[in-house]
Amino acid sequence: MPRTTEVADNVIAVVETASTNTLARQMLRDGTMAPPADGGAGVAVVATDVQSAGRGRLERTWVSAPGESMTCSYIATLPAGVIADGSVNGWLTVIAGFAALDALRGALAECGVASEDCGLRLKWPNDLFCQGRKLGGILTEMVPLPGRDDSAALVIGIGINLAIPADRLPTEQSTSLQLHVQGLPDARTLRDMIAAHIVRSLSSRLSGFVADPHAAAERLREETSCVCWTLGRRVEARFTDGSVLTGTATALNADASLSVRDDAGENHVVHTADVGVLPL
Repeated sequence: MPRTTEVADNVIAVVETASTNTLARQMLRDGTMAPPADGGAGVAVVATDVQSAGRGRLERTWVSAPGESMTCSYIATLPAGVIADGSVNGWLTVIAGFAALDALRGALAECGVASEDCGLRLKWPNDLFCQGRKLGGILTEMVPLPGRDDSAALVIGIGINLAIPADRLPTEQSTSLQLHVQGLPDARTLRDMIAAHIVRSLSSRLSGFVADPHAAAERLREETSCVCWTLGRRVEARFTDGSVLTGTATALNADASLSVRDDAGENHVVHTADVGVLPL
């Protein structure tokens, strides 16, 4: 990954691992990977060709085969108070989503493709969408750093379908980039292009967020409202206790939660759930 190596604090690339997030956590805890520079200014990367037991949101699996997907984890060091602050920390996953969108647009531009043709969007809270179908997903985790109480590592796993054949997509709601764009380079080259752009975007966006989290959160709310696939659509939220909420997604709130108005007209605030967009 030569492009990524040029811009990242550190790059660890392996042929196969169970989960890049798990590998990143392990390396941070045992000291085999030094934490990047503080404040989001530095970003390290763990990448793999094959991920056999990756974890998605709510403990779903995310696996990848050689040459088909991009599975990377990005590590930044942030103030522990920012990561733990429930009034703003929900935006960290959104920042990761925007970094992925920035990167996809940048890589496509390098390939001479107009990203507008892909209809790239964010689906609350952690999915990347292309033409109304899931292109990728994001999982963020906090990892305490040994001997440091004032800061912690944010590990961001990003998986993007790059070249999965249509007959092997994981779900009927999924898609892959090559199904929408012609003339792309091979998956390894494209992974390197996208990962390098993600590093640059994450570093810039996280540094700005740490400098003034609440002001940045408000800007993010406005920015997200323009690209959120979920807003204004009928959704179904499934919670860990087995309950289900069906209604219309009406707003993103200051803490990055989602407001949903049910069919009886009552408003609900959703902080953590599996939220699917229902067909029209």
